[in-house]
Amino acid sequence: MSKFKNTITSIFLTLSLATSPGFAQSTAPKATLLARPKLVVGIVVDQMRYDYLYRYYDKYGEGGFKRLLNQGFNCRNNHYPYALTVTAAGHSSVYTGSVPAINGIVGNEWFDPMAGKQVYCAEDSTVSTVGSTNAGAGKMSPRNLLTSTITDQLQIATNFRSKTIGVAIKDRGAIMPAGHTATGAYWFDSRTGNWITSTFYANELPRWVQEVNDKKLPATYLKDGWNTLLPIEQYVESTPDNQAYESKLPGSTTPTFPYVLAGRAGDAFGIIASTPFGNTMTKDMALAAVKGENMGKGSQTDFLAVSFSSPDYVGHAYGPNSIEVEDVYLRLDRELADMFAFLDSWTGKGNYTVFLTADHGVMDVPAFWIEHRLPAGLLDSQRVNDALSQSLEKAFGKGQYIRANENYQLYLNHATLIAKKIEVEDVYAVVREALLPLPGVSDVINLRELGESSINSYQLELYKNGVHAKRSGDIQIVTQPGWFAGRNTGTTHGSPYNYDTHVPLLFYGWGIPKGETLRRTSIADIAPTVAALLHVLPPSGTVGNPIPEALK
Repeated sequence: MSKFKNTITSIFLTLSLATSPGFAQSTAPKATLLARPKLVVGIVVDQMRYDYLYRYYDKYGEGGFKRLLNQGFNCRNNHYPYALTVTAAGHSSVYTGSVPAINGIVGNEWFDPMAGKQVYCAEDSTVSTVGSTNAGAGKMSPRNLLTSTITDQLQIATNFRSKTIGVAIKDRGAIMPAGHTATGAYWFDSRTGNWITSTFYANELPRWVQEVNDKKLPATYLKDGWNTLLPIEQYVESTPDNQAYESKLPGSTTPTFPYVLAGRAGDAFGIIASTPFGNTMTKDMALAAVKGENMGKGSQTDFLAVSFSSPDYVGHAYGPNSIEVEDVYLRLDRELADMFAFLDSWTGKGNYTVFLTADHGVMDVPAFWIEHRLPAGLLDSQRVNDALSQSLEKAFGKGQYIRANENYQLYLNHATLIAKKIEVEDVYAVVREALLPLPGVSDVINLRELGESSINSYQLELYKNGVHAKRSGDIQIVTQPGWFAGRNTGTTHGSPYNYDTHVPLLFYGWGIPKGETLRRTSIADIAPTVAALLHVLPPSGTVGNPIPEALK
């Protein structure tokens, strides 16, 4: 009996100790914090085609592109999942994990049928410029973006304790990535040489931005001009300087090095964007943002979204085979190395995560292809317009049948069609018959009846992903590969073809293994991959999936 009593007493004593405060404190596991990087840096290189990673590989240093390629994860078969590959749509899709059909950014501009006017992607008449006397330059915000971004989702997940900053020369390159809840977004006003923002974000510039502007750095870039980084004879990856199909910088008589840089009346510093020094200026501003906002030093993950706009300006003017483009990338490689070296010292090596991609690729200059017997050419816009007006008038009589022509899309005048009792299908049939015979036109499709289109299934999916019911046109002109509407000099992008859709995607740093994949990935996969890394909800319009190989 005493043995039984002692056993009961022992059990009671053990239970009492287990539930006492002192016992609980001594045995409870210590709380652990969710592991996240201190800082995420999203880098978008404007107009970086995939092959630039390897075309100039032997001349890159070890700290920039090669650091990402050789120590990070490389998605080598990464593409845009929609047809209209342009800057605003690209930046928006990268950061929303979505497509224009959902996030609403169907182009840099589009026609609003309800308002009856053209719309710029980032325009916002309800806000005012901050940081410049150039009143129109800052009337911008992300209000036309219809979904959240990965930067928004980070803010929501941390109850807005994170800092999210967007920086780019182009307003749309800073605004769309920074999202709706940004700590700040800053872009370049070429008239004054200032970095500016809008009252959507703040009523005055932070002190650190004012200090950057006070240095008057743009004037120093103009002073020294632009010459090649290496002796010009070493640029064997590019065609010789001074090609007839290359554009000229303002003030230059030939498209040749060295360039004397001079501002124009009313646009004193705009020329900087068309040189490698636009990248230098952007990198310096991005690092100033990290220091000025003390990013990567707090208890929550911060997010820096930086877009290098200058490669697009240079690429449009000279084309991918030019010495000018090669020089831009050799110098950008050094800017990236400087950025990563700074981040190593600022957050500690291995404490930040980077992804690098592009908002679109680019076609070679058609004249360059023609010179080498490759299929390419320029679509004659005047011939297209004449064919449209003549065929529609012949079929239906006089009248305004087309309200706008944007992004190779025709916006029909539905008021005229209703008044004349004409069906959209009838207009489409006339337009298709008129345009198909023209050189450079591959197909003409009815965007309101895509399910009935005879276009190949691959391109059909790309066009479906790019059509927004309230912002897209009625009829789509599809160009042949290598063709676009443009000038005799320079080149452009905006097609569903590989040279425009295939762009780099590199991950590096905290939470990223070393490796690569040739599995086809999508731009829409970037935001959900970063969301998985950060353990936050992907953006509201996400259609992509995390890339499991890219995460540890």
